[in-house]
Amino acid sequence: MDYKKLYDEWLTNPYFDDETKAELKAISADENEIKERFYKELEFGTAGLRGVIGAGVNRMNIYTVRKATQGLANYINKQNAADKGVAIAYDSRRMSPEFADEAALCLNANGIKAYVFDSLRPTPELSFAVRELKCIAGINITASHNPPEYNGYKVYWEDGAQITPPHDGGIMDEVKAITDFTTLKTMAKDEAEKAGLYNVIGSEIDDKYIAELKKQVKCPEAIKEAQKDLKIVYTPLHGTGNIPARRILKELGFENVYVVPEQELPDGEFPTVSYPNPEAAEAFELALKLAKEKDADLVLATDPDADRLGVYVKDSKSGEYITLTGNMSGCLLADYEIARVKEQQGIPEDGALIKTIVTTNMADAIAEYYGVKLIEVLTGFKYIGQQILGFEQSGKGTYLFGFEESYGCLIGTHARDKDAIVATMALCEAAAYYKTKNMTLWDAMLAMYERYGYYKDGIQAITLKGIEGLEKIQQILDTLRNNTPTEFGGYKVLSARDYKLDTIKNITTGEVTTTGLPTSNVLYYDLEDNAWLCVRPSGTEPKVKFYYGVKGTSLEDADAKSEKLGKEVVDMINKML
Repeated sequence: MDYKKLYDEWLTNPYFDDETKAELKAISADENEIKERFYKELEFGTAGLRGVIGAGVNRMNIYTVRKATQGLANYINKQNAADKGVAIAYDSRRMSPEFADEAALCLNANGIKAYVFDSLRPTPELSFAVRELKCIAGINITASHNPPEYNGYKVYWEDGAQITPPHDGGIMDEVKAITDFTTLKTMAKDEAEKAGLYNVIGSEIDDKYIAELKKQVKCPEAIKEAQKDLKIVYTPLHGTGNIPARRILKELGFENVYVVPEQELPDGEFPTVSYPNPEAAEAFELALKLAKEKDADLVLATDPDADRLGVYVKDSKSGEYITLTGNMSGCLLADYEIARVKEQQGIPEDGALIKTIVTTNMADAIAEYYGVKLIEVLTGFKYIGQQILGFEQSGKGTYLFGFEESYGCLIGTHARDKDAIVATMALCEAAAYYKTKNMTLWDAMLAMYERYGYYKDGIQAITLKGIEGLEKIQQILDTLRNNTPTEFGGYKVLSARDYKLDTIKNITTGEVTTTGLPTSNVLYYDLEDNAWLCVRPSGTEPKVKFYYGVKGTSLEDADAKSEKLGKEVVDMINKML
């Protein structure tokens, strides 16, 4: 059916509500807007749905949420797992509570119990709840750090991680098989509650989640010694982190925690930031202002669903606040956590540090230093979760730490997704520990550079919107795939990994081996002098991303090398367009 016919179908079919029809009538004179909303369906990908809120098949609305949930319900019923139920959480975005209820009632109409949080909760708590309640799956309504007009729908499986093969493919197939919106099931909420299908969850799960976080504290004595002196500024960026982050810090004894008042309360409009992303400097403007007033030691920001953490630390020598990238804060925590394990009980023989392929090579150096196994996985924290599940099932492998460059890590195995609440707790603990050694977190970072080398990692993204943009992104990857460059930014290519073709080619010898990882449209180049470059299309935005890393002889040398490599890669790609 072409987009005009679909548009007319939504306008005239009694299945769609009056509010939806009014919104669609209002765009009747805008051909481009009609096309944009109906030329394709909002794709249910490996992480679920993400898109702009609005009426139409290419938008996030109660009908596209219902369709995704019907596909999930069909898959669960084919697995004969309806009796296990599904946990559902949501964040502070527009329509999040409504979409959560829509998903629950669709599951209920298919005979599947739903356990819905009574108010907004962070992503890692949803991951925890799936395991705690022994559910078959979980749904989280969130668009993470996207702008306010977006919302999303993430699906988790019974291990608490986002869906991976074979379940992701099975669920996607069920969603694609649905061609008629009028066949989707739902039921009245009061009937679902009476039938025991719609269940509300709340503080009992919160308490168990917080208790699990406390088990990850390595040095309570350091917290006790430094708790009166350490000053922490925190912002939840209008999202879900406020209550759990403040609770864990208070219960551990941190006394000087200052929350940015303008960003404290949940607000799906994100009025103080254009982009609620802890990777963006803009997100920290208010927090840094407060930090200077309070003379804070560290400044923390969680994204709206509280799975990622942004960090600034004070340099006591200059008095300036220095931003830590996800790679830097991840390495700082990895080193701290593994060092404490080594001191307190010794490194287990099968201990493992897990990172994604686009994460810094400093992680490799840390693993080597402590004598632990380094495991590389594809981009996406679900693959780290998959490794933890493998350890559990095989009885081999001890998870020590896992992180990715995009500001996400996990300490402990209570959740199977990145957890900014436990990361907030651990960074404050690390700051207290180093304070007892007369060091700041920045001093600790500098000590790591001295020990492991001056690694510097960067990312560049080129945005290419619409149908033409998707074609150009694929064209870039095809060009690089079919004509392997001999060098990038003056660095000679030593080997080329193609995760789509499952090959690693040694450029010097021509020898080809396999990557050993699942298929993914990603290209990776090992370069000379400990440098590297990775190219992949974004899974959530119309962008092609270029990740890269260098190793310098000093911070200044590493900065210069990184800037040069990043610029030359972008220049090369722009010539292809």
